[in-house]
Parts: sequence; structure tokens; C-alpha cells
Amino acid sequence: MELSQDVMKAVESLEYRVTAGDVAAKTGLNLSQAEAGVLALASATQAHMQVAETGDIAYEFPRQFRSILRNQYWQLRWQETWAKIWAVLFYLIRISFGIMLIAAVVLVFVAIIAIQIGMQSQRDDDNGGGYRGGDGCGFNPWLWIGRDWFYWFSYGPRRQYGRYDSSPRRHSRPSSELNFLEGIYSFLFGDGDPNKNLDERRWGVIATVIRNNRGAVSAEQLAPYLDNANLNDDLEDYVIPALSRFDGRPKVSPQGDLVYYFPELQVTAKNQKNQSVPAFLKETKRRFTSASSDQVTIAIGLGTLLVAGSIYLSYIAAGWTTGFIGLIYSLCDLFLAYGLAFLGIPAVRYFWMKQQNQKIETRNSQRQRLVGKTVARKLDYAKQFATETIVGKDNLAYTTETDLIDQDITNRDKIDEEWRKRLESS
Repeated sequence: MELSQDVMKAVESLEYRVTAGDVAAKTGLNLSQAEAGVLALASATQAHMQVAETGDIAYEFPRQFRSILRNQYWQLRWQETWAKIWAVLFYLIRISFGIMLIAAVVLVFVAIIAIQIGMQSQRDDDNGGGYRGGDGCGFNPWLWIGRDWFYWFSYGPRRQYGRYDSSPRRHSRPSSELNFLEGIYSFLFGDGDPNKNLDERRWGVIATVIRNNRGAVSAEQLAPYLDNANLNDDLEDYVIPALSRFDGRPKVSPQGDLVYYFPELQVTAKNQKNQSVPAFLKETKRRFTSASSDQVTIAIGLGTLLVAGSIYLSYIAAGWTTGFIGLIYSLCDLFLAYGLAFLGIPAVRYFWMKQQNQKIETRNSQRQRLVGKTVARKLDYAKQFATETIVGKDNLAYTTETDLIDQDITNRDKIDEEWRKRLESS
């Protein structure tokens, strides 16, 4: 079986001695996956299996188990190497969108300026080589725009033409953690789904709630963390996924109330203190971008310049088929499409994001309304099934750390006591 990174991280965070229930509660994996993952890792790292007198099993892993795995499995070494390579490649992919945008704007405006200079030279030749102030090309808005953007990139939005805005409000604005090229990628595509690990969070919290209640809960206690929970009727179908994932068992009280207990989550390698959990499963709203407002302004400006410049260049460069200008003219349609996509993708994403955030807010409100709806008599009945079994080192019946004969010698007093009890009861 493939080794699970989630299981490895859980073993490390639980100080290298775990049960399958410990790992399931830590990772949110279902019990069969957690047990299979622990067994695979134990087999690969020569971990010790410890069996309590109750028959429950814990596994103790060597603290250097990752080093052992690296020496044995080239796949793990390759995964770690590839993770580093991919981090570099993904960074290059992110900044490439900004580089392409800036390069396209520069090429378009260099071509426009070259054409303007050529047209000026041709007019000067037609006028006998002389220069008359006010003739020629006259006022060229593209040269003024280019000068504006030159100052923008040189000094930033607060300092242009020798003027500096010393307003404390502008200086107190926090700067973005992203550089400009990363900001362009964030403006285009956002920063990913903040709830991509929602299921992992959901099941981890549910397992923690169950453990905080020593393995026995009511449906109302789990409802704020599950979807489609409805407390207005007697049906508790929404609990079935939790029962399936953590091997839960329903129990019916004399009054007809249902409670649920989870034997596997009641077994732990060491005494577990109650952990804090959120009152309900809260999804994080999507953020449009992590880029600063200045970076967004520059990005929109560059996209607008590319669109306008491509249209203008396609008009004035018509007929140019050779040389640098001919090459840039042949790419005008591509530059225009890139500029339109650069402005269009964030616009579409903005409205899509607003719809998604409305749905997230609705789901959060629905879960929040389920907080604190637990029926007291259910809690009282659930306490009858609440228990905790600790697989401690002082109550082991068997361990792979020492030879079986040595264990028998060490535990001879326990064995004699067990036989004495059996004889007395017979």
C-alpha cells in the first residue's frame, strides 16, 4: 500500500505512539484508511506493535522513521525532490503571466514609437529636411501615456514628476506580501480555494467532538458540522456518514431517543485532554485577490494599455510586412486577445466569487443555527456508553519490542494471578 503523508504527519504530531483511532481522529480519515495507513507505515519502518490486556493495539514508531523510509524507498526521495522542483516551476509559471503582459506592452509601444519616428522623419524629408515647430506629428497621446507609465514603474503611484505625496494615510497603508509579478497572477486567478481542505477539517472536528465526549454523542452534537442536517423532524439520516466513517453504533433509549457511540475512537495510546473545537463548521469566504490596490491598479492599467495599444498599432501599422514592425504587427491579434482575456478573466471571476460567497454565507448560517440544540436526556443516556481505553505501557499483554519468552518471565506475576482467578471461578 502507498504510504500516506497524512498518517506520517499524524504519527509525528502524536509523538510516535498511536492507535488507529488516534490517527483517524487526527487526520479525519475513515477508520479503515487510518488502520491500513498505520499498518503500512509500521511495516515499512519496523515499528513495534503493543497489545493491551483488553486486546486493543497501539503502535510505537521510531522517531527517525522518515530517514528509514528515505533509505528504503526511492519513490519517497523522488517525491520530496519533485516537491522542491515543482515549487520552483510553479513560481515561474505564476510570474510568467506578468512577464508576458509587460513584454507585450513594451513590444507594442516600441513598435508604435518606431512608426511615429519613421513618420516624423518622412515628413521632415518632405519638408526639405527642415524643422518647423508645431509641424510633424504634433501632440502624440501615446508618448504621454508611455511617460506616465515610465514614472509609475520608476517611482510608484505616490511620486510623479517631482511631486511626492507625504500624506500619513498613504504611508500607513500596509504593503502587499506579494511582489508585482505574483500580484498579477493573484489578480488574474485569485489565491486558490480557501476551503479545499474542508472535508479534512470537518471530519477532524467531528472526531474531536466524539473524543471530547468519550466516544458517545447525540445527533444534535454533530449536526453543526454536517451538511443537510435538519432538527425539525425525527429523522437523523445526516449522521450516517459519520457512523460509516468512524464505525459508529446506534443505541435506542427506553424513551425512544437515539445516541451513537464509536468504540474505535474510545481507544487511545495515551490519555487525551479535551481539545477546543469551533461551535460550528465555518467555511472561509473567497478573497478576490491578495494583491495590493496599487498592484491591481497597475495590472488593470497594463491590460488596458495592451488592448488599446494593439488596436492602435493594427491601424497605423497596416501595410508593414517586414522587419521588427511587421513581426509585431503580425502578433497584434494575439496581443489583443491576451489583453482582453487579462481584463475579462478577473471580471468574470469577481461575479462568480460573489455568488460562491453568498452560498458559503448561507451554509454557515444554517450550521450556526444548529448550535446548542442538544436534548439533555439524550446526553444523560449517552453517558452510559462513554468510556476511554488507554493502551498504556503498564497494561500490555504483548509487544514486539522483546522476545515472547522474556515477556512471559516479566509478566509471570500477572499470568499467575490470571490463572488463580480462573481456578477460583471454576
